[in-house]
Amino acid sequence: MGKKIEAANEKIEKGREYLLEEAINKVKELSHTKFDETVDLTFNLGVDPKKSDQMVRGTVVLPHGTGKTLSVLVFAKGEKEKEARDAGADFVGAEDMVEKITKGWLDFDKVVATPDIMGVVGKLGKVLGPRGLMPNPKLGTVTFDVAKAVKDIKAGKVEYKTEKAGVVHVRIGKVSFDALKLQENAKAIVESVNRAKPATSKGKYLKGLYISSTMGPGIKVDINSATAK
Repeated sequence: MGKKIEAANEKIEKGREYLLEEAINKVKELSHTKFDETVDLTFNLGVDPKKSDQMVRGTVVLPHGTGKTLSVLVFAKGEKEKEARDAGADFVGAEDMVEKITKGWLDFDKVVATPDIMGVVGKLGKVLGPRGLMPNPKLGTVTFDVAKAVKDIKAGKVEYKTEKAGVVHVRIGKVSFDALKLQENAKAIVESVNRAKPATSKGKYLKGLYISSTMGPGIKVDINSATAK
């Protein structure tokens, strides 16, 4: 595997910023694994994530999904429970699900909750929080419109937030995706991150953009080509 990665790196021109379309084609060309690799965008933003007013966080439903089907747990009761099941939620409940999770069950990818159930869900903060699974109204996962929340997640809704040094990682699809679909997914993410620019951010906001597959090298992307309509 080391030799394959080294060979892939040699096919990337050092210091060059590739147009988005070129970079995506390069990622597909250099994929060398037997499995369908995930394609990620990595942003280097001109923000200080240590300052709460410069935290960049948001969600976007990708036009062509992520290529991965996520299992969704919904905390709801009564009519909202039925609404969640009808929308395609994999697991629905309230206190029974809390008890199940406290015993170690974590066989789900995303969590949605109605506001009136958050008092119950709050007991799971130490379990769900560190795993990034705690429902959050800012991300649309604490809502009475559980049908829309579930459908958005199933359709390819992704979340992003700044990590250390102002870096943001976002999945945009699979290597097997058509290049145009990856390009449209990427532009949707870039547009969303651009809109999420904090008012307190000074200087250049989008400082760098890279695209890569799970086992492939990072390819620097010309930002103007990623922001062009």
